Amino acid sequence: MKKQLISFALGLCCFALSHASVAQTTLVNPILTGFYPDPSIVRVGADYYSVHSTFSYFPGLPIMHSRDLKNWKQIGNVINRPSQMDFMGERMTRGLFAPAISYYKGTYYVTCTDIDHDGNFVVTSKNPAGPYSDPVKIPQVRGIDPSIYFDEETDKAYIIYNSDAPDRKPLYSGHRTIRMYEFDYKNLKVVGEEKQLVNGGVDLSKKPVWIEGPHILKRNGWYYLYAAEGGTSVNHSEVVLRSKDVWGPYVPFEGNPILTQRDLPADRKDPITSAGHAQFIEGPDGNWYSIFLAVRPYEGDYYNTGREMFIAPLTWVNDWPMIEHGEKAIEYQYKTAIKEVKQKGALPQNGNFGYTMTFDKGLDLSMLFLRTVDSSSFKTSKANGLTLKLKPETISEMGNPSFVGKRQQHLYSTAETEVSFSPKSDKEKAGLVIFQDERHFYFAAKSKTDGKDVVQLFKSKDKTLEMVTEVPLPSSVAKVSFKIQSAGPLYSFFYSTNGKNWNLLKDQVDGKFLSTKAANSFIGCVYGLYATSSGEKSENTASFKYLKYKGDDPMYK
Repeated sequence: MKKQLISFALGLCCFALSHASVAQTTLVNPILTGFYPDPSIVRVGADYYSVHSTFSYFPGLPIMHSRDLKNWKQIGNVINRPSQMDFMGERMTRGLFAPAISYYKGTYYVTCTDIDHDGNFVVTSKNPAGPYSDPVKIPQVRGIDPSIYFDEETDKAYIIYNSDAPDRKPLYSGHRTIRMYEFDYKNLKVVGEEKQLVNGGVDLSKKPVWIEGPHILKRNGWYYLYAAEGGTSVNHSEVVLRSKDVWGPYVPFEGNPILTQRDLPADRKDPITSAGHAQFIEGPDGNWYSIFLAVRPYEGDYYNTGREMFIAPLTWVNDWPMIEHGEKAIEYQYKTAIKEVKQKGALPQNGNFGYTMTFDKGLDLSMLFLRTVDSSSFKTSKANGLTLKLKPETISEMGNPSFVGKRQQHLYSTAETEVSFSPKSDKEKAGLVIFQDERHFYFAAKSKTDGKDVVQLFKSKDKTLEMVTEVPLPSSVAKVSFKIQSAGPLYSFFYSTNGKNWNLLKDQVDGKFLSTKAANSFIGCVYGLYATSSGEKSENTASFKYLKYKGDDPMYK
């Protein structure tokens, strides 16, 4: 009997140890690195789905999936057909602003704002990966950042959003309101009259600005209305109000803001700033978390990786939520009791990583075009990789050039490709771009000068190209490899004629020029494979064998 008890005790001990070792996951921030701004999240059973702004990139609004809040895999794009929407003629920082995803009775709903054309709209799908329906416009919802709240107890839905100041008479710049309609989720239209829930923010006397990204959550009989406040830059924050009735009145939390980093020392090591635009979610371990956007600047408010998706534990005290109040810096790692669930075929998304994209099976779902997709302008194959037709359109314009990109996801990163290309004139160019928008990019290209093959580096200048440097190539060289390295505010450019020995094209050029701040934009940098005939017709093509990427940021070492 004693032996049995000892064995039983040992078995329990082994089970506990094995269970503890399995259910220990360290969440690494950002949980989605690079340009994945304005995150929204929904939990359906054991699955989590997030959606993100893409502005004028196509396809739009990536759908990411996870089971542990750490390992994420892109499973689709909400806007993946030009018939749904395109962004031709729009600046890259326009287009789609701040989507929100929700789920009710077997249907996924994504709301969003097409800032310059369609306004607010909703799309639906029975499958979180899509395909999603064509957009249904909601013209009565005037403003930005719509989200749908489903009240399961009453079987009613509500659409909540950022809108104009009362009577469209702002008391100061940035004076906005939060408003709401009841929403007929079966017919996708508003019901009844609009009601204003929040005027200005939590305290109008302090002139709060840009109350936006609102969500409603019900818990313990309280309706929580929470939203971003302070603008999406360094003064960004998250605030919360609550009511016993979905229509209010909503009373602000005395401890607001519940999330911000704006009061921390500016000279702290590896700062995370601009935190806000949050959404709350219960984790697989039964604890609460909040996802939100924030940035990793290399200096001041300068960053090139865009606004990224972060996570932090959320605690409830006296039925009020708290994330990081501002006295404490958001951490790069949080240990949790979540069981890690890795996903087959998923690209790594957090920490330091590297991989090579080949194009023998088509393009990865994460690859980006400018404004729409022209399927006739490219093809993929195992033999040649990605072959782009040289189109007259350029990335300095607001059309759809031959460009396919991936996000820069680290401050210290390397992108590399090999291009097979025989230019026929000095107008024909193909190579590797680091691209912020149509006015802010560097382009390393193979081309011709005076009938001879050359490698060139250009910097964008207004709507033209400014030559940085040019190097002659042997006439026998058919393939040229390009490599771009980022080191915070500095970028270096290399080329190779054999794929092994790298020659410096230009060292440590100004990377602040590529920052979100310098561009006055909302987007992050993208590495792009690009081919153009610079305004002239061409039958020529350029083939890119691969796109290799590596990130090596110091905060993860």
